[in-house]
Order: sequence, then C-alpha cells, then structure tokens
Amino acid sequence: MIDTLLQPFQFVFMQNAFWIILLIAPPTALLSCFLVLKGWALMGDAVSHATLPGIVLAWILGLPLIVGAFVAGMACAVATGYLSDHSRVKKDTVMGVVFSGMFGLGIIMYTSITTNEHLDHVLFGNMLGVGAQDLWTAGIIGALVTLLLGLKWRDLLLHAFDPAQAQASGLNTKLLHYGLLAALSLTIVATLSAVGLILAVALLVTPGAIAFLVARSFAPMMFVSMAVCTFAMFAGTYVSFFIDSSPAPTIVLILTLLFIIAFVRRMRITRRMSQRAALSG
Repeated sequence: MIDTLLQPFQFVFMQNAFWIILLIAPPTALLSCFLVLKGWALMGDAVSHATLPGIVLAWILGLPLIVGAFVAGMACAVATGYLSDHSRVKKDTVMGVVFSGMFGLGIIMYTSITTNEHLDHVLFGNMLGVGAQDLWTAGIIGALVTLLLGLKWRDLLLHAFDPAQAQASGLNTKLLHYGLLAALSLTIVATLSAVGLILAVALLVTPGAIAFLVARSFAPMMFVSMAVCTFAMFAGTYVSFFIDSSPAPTIVLILTLLFIIAFVRRMRITRRMSQRAALSG
C-alpha cells in the first residue's frame, strides 16, 4: 500500500513536476492576491494569451522563447493602459480587444510555420516533460518575483486600494504599476513549461479569490493563497498520475472545487451573522 502511494516519487519526470510546483506556486499565489484586489483578473488572462505571438516570433528569430513571451506580455499591458487612458472605452473592453487580437495573430503565425518543436506545450503546458532548464528558469523568475512582492506588498496594497493616496504619500505609482505588470509577465513566462498559456490564468486568479473569501486581512490572505496554490498543484499532479490525466487541467479542477467550498463557507458565515444581527436587533 505504501509502495503504491509513494510510486509517483520514484520517477524523475514526476520529481521534476513536484519541484516546479514549489517554484511557481509562491509567485503565482502572491500575484493572484494583487490581481484580485485590483480587479485585474482579466489582465492576467490578457497577458497570458498575448504572449503567443511573441513566443512564435522568438522561435522564428532563434531567440529564447521566454524573451519573446516577456516582450509580448509587456506590450499587451502597455497597449491596454494607453488605449484605456486615451479613449472612452472601458479598460476591461480594451483588454478583451487587445488580447484577442494578439492571440489571433499568434495562432495565425503558429499555424503558418513548420517546426519540429512541440509548441503545443506552450498552449497547454507539459508539466511531466519539465527539464533542468525549465526548473532553473522557473526558479530564478519565481524567486525574483516572490522577493519583490514580499518586500513591496504594503506599497502595492496601498496603490491597489487608493492610488491617489499612494501618490500623495510619495510613492512612485507609475513604477508600482508597471512593476506589477512586469511581475505578471515574468510569472507567466515561469509557468509556460508547466501549465501553458491557457491554464496559467487559473493560477493567477483562483488562489487569490479563494484566499479573499477565507482571510480577513491581506497578510493572512497571501499565506492562504500560497498554501491553497501549493496544495492544489501538488494534489492535482499526484492524482493525475493514478487516474492517467493531464496534470494542468486536474490542478484547475481542484482549484475550482476549493473555490466552491470557500464560497459556500462564506455564504454560511454571512447567513449566520445576518441571523444573529436580526435576533439581537
């Protein structure tokens, strides 16, 4: 029985999958807290999809794929901010237009080239095919993003709730804004080899949404988000080994289930508080 339970840890490809979980869970979980508070959930989706043309172009030019992904992600974020600031269209609408346009461009570029590279993994991820280079990339980016968010979380929190007060306090709001966008693009690059572009948005939104329903303040929210993200990724990868499924969608399903549980729990707590208020009144 114990041998069966420990069987996934005996394979190198599973060991690498568990290692990359530990590397990308902290930055995605922390970043998801800020995206949820700022209402940037669609921004994570936009940037993740918009990296596709940059990845394909980087492959054509013989450059590292992560360079193309980062440049395309930042271009999407900057273009979205510029268009929303200089037009009457709301920001979420602009994001939808920009990311769908860039994703469509990426699909056309992708289908028009012939390559032996498995670029499908960029879209859907290949957690069981993670190699040493992927681990190093995810580790360096993950450590950098986690460190920056950990050091600047108070400034970013103030900027998320009240940008005007943050500017009045002497904070460089533009640096915080574009720094968070850069962290978002870098984190998406770190998740490319594991979950791919399409499912990366789940890691950038759901852990923070779950933590928002559970925690009462921001500091505990960050810890809850990291715990939830790590657990879901570990459990999804572990379970996928036995049910012969792909790890990435299994992880997303577990995150969705945890969100439903947290939502139901919050609804019950709210109902109880309402009943107590009615009785005391």
